[in-house]
Amino acid sequence: MIEENVILVNEKDEQIGLMPKLEAHEKALLHRAFSVFVLNNNNEIMLQQRAAHKYHSPLLWTNTCCSHQREGETNLEAGSRRLFEEMGFKTELKELFHFIYKAPFDNGLTEHELDHVMIGYYNEEPKINIEEAESWKWMSIDAVQEDMKNQPELYTVWFKIIFEEFYHFLEEHKI
Repeated sequence: MIEENVILVNEKDEQIGLMPKLEAHEKALLHRAFSVFVLNNNNEIMLQQRAAHKYHSPLLWTNTCCSHQREGETNLEAGSRRLFEEMGFKTELKELFHFIYKAPFDNGLTEHELDHVMIGYYNEEPKINIEEAESWKWMSIDAVQEDMKNQPELYTVWFKIIFEEFYHFLEEHKI
């Protein structure tokens, strides 16, 4: 299997190069990424539990899906592609905002991403790809926030950062 490249960017989200994903995470270089939050009519977030065999953060809970854009792919195209690959469904996505974060892992890798946060709506059960996701569940936004305070070890490092940004965005905007 060929390792995917990530798009290296500057703080203005301008592409400055390509690099294999693992190398970019080893060197903690800023690269483009996206995070998708899918909500249902009850305003619950579809959470994904990462597959047990993932090389980092296995079995931890995170947002519906997240990954990296491919060269030549728009943010929304990338979000839609990966949502279908991981969770087995398609829905219209809307980009809400982007921000930069840096999150080191226990294994020496670091996420340093300019993250494009997207939202979509869906009310059915996903058809998860077991290579990507172990399980899934719906949780209210407030329940996620409370559970992260009480059991932070159950969630990915990046989700804890991204969720706070998402939560504050929802407080400030009507979407």
